[in-house]
Amino acid sequence: MNRNEFVVATAIVLMLAFTLGWFANWLVHRFRRVSASDMGELDRLAQSLHEAEETRDQALLYVEQRESELMNQLSQTEAELRAAMEGLRDARHEAEEMRGYIERMHAKS
Repeated sequence: MNRNEFVVATAIVLMLAFTLGWFANWLVHRFRRVSASDMGELDRLAQSLHEAEETRDQALLYVEQRESELMNQLSQTEAELRAAMEGLRDARHEAEEMRGYIERMHAKS
């Protein structure tokens, strides 16, 4: 193989390598390209996700507020229960004292 044949063979091999590389690059970009409908779908999904996150945040805030209200109600109810139990205890004590007094009065008569 003389020098001219070697140069021509090298040029053909380089041209084939360039063409194959260009074709591979075109294929990769062709398959990776995102269409307008896909972009619209991605935008719609992003919007839905954003709305879902806002709804979740609102629900969490509502739950926290409701829990706070219920805890306040519970503490008030417990305080009222304690007061009612003390009142009942005092009333029972007073009733016992009255029974004792009545029994002593009947015993004297």
